[in-house]
Amino acid sequence: MPFFKRASQNKFARFLLSAGSGFLVDVLAFRILERYIFTQDVYILLGHRTSNIALTLIVSFTLGVMVNFLFTRYLVFNESRLPFMQQFMRFGLVAFVGYFANLEVLKFFVKHLQMDPTVARITAALSLFFASFFIHKAFSFNLSLRKKHASTNN
Repeated sequence: MPFFKRASQNKFARFLLSAGSGFLVDVLAFRILERYIFTQDVYILLGHRTSNIALTLIVSFTLGVMVNFLFTRYLVFNESRLPFMQQFMRFGLVAFVGYFANLEVLKFFVKHLQMDPTVARITAALSLFFASFFIHKAFSFNLSLRKKHASTNN
């Protein structure tokens, strides 16, 4: 059990669990929505033509971000002194930018590499994972990227 105790004290391991939970919610929702709910190729959303892949990603990504934010706030960067709403707005801004990065990578994988949409969604999310940790730590939760002491906590 020493491995699990050490892992629970490591911020990156906790972020991996947090992001993994959001990722699981995102991918499961994506699969269900893409296969069973948004089955047309194109939808009209706020007067604009939107592909089923983009619409599915909007919903699944939002659900995953909400789960990821709550886990990250309370389990990973709980020492942050920023108010809840400020953290949420910052996290949401990063997620908003991340959505478009995910969408472009997802569209590339589906259209040009002919990948299954769910496999493409997983691949797109994993390709952007590491940047997410550092951006959320520094921006969303206003914590230094430099180690303050030689512990495994950062």
